Amino acid sequence: MDSNMKREIILDNYSHPYNRGTDNTEGYFKVNSNNESCIDNIDLYIKFKDDLIDDIKFDGEACAISTASTSIMIKNMIGKSIDEVLTYIKNFEAMLNEESYEDIDFNEAVVFDETYKQGNRKTCVTLPYTGIKKAIEGYKKSLD
Repeated sequence: MDSNMKREIILDNYSHPYNRGTDNTEGYFKVNSNNESCIDNIDLYIKFKDDLIDDIKFDGEACAISTASTSIMIKNMIGKSIDEVLTYIKNFEAMLNEESYEDIDFNEAVVFDETYKQGNRKTCVTLPYTGIKKAIEGYKKSLD
């Protein structure tokens, strides 16, 4: 994918983020994910249904990269099992770190495949993933 197409996808997800807003979040598990070195501060609202991610919403203030990453992540996570989500995240993070990873479909998240070239942007890209991992841990503990 060329850099212009990547830029378009990022800007579209920043300008029109998927599932942004906190209307009707009753029954959702809320986590905050923030970057202490900048303005990025996102609240994720995750609705678990048994072992599945039934829905995710978000709100907060963040840069274009964090907002776009959150929007794209949400599109990719809804409907997946917790195990599928964790496998996806493991492979996504490996891609960002130039490590070997399974050939899975990242969909639009492939726009971040060269983030390793701008190490300071890794935190922006991974911010929502950090949040969803915290939510999954919290959800699992609530089942005990």
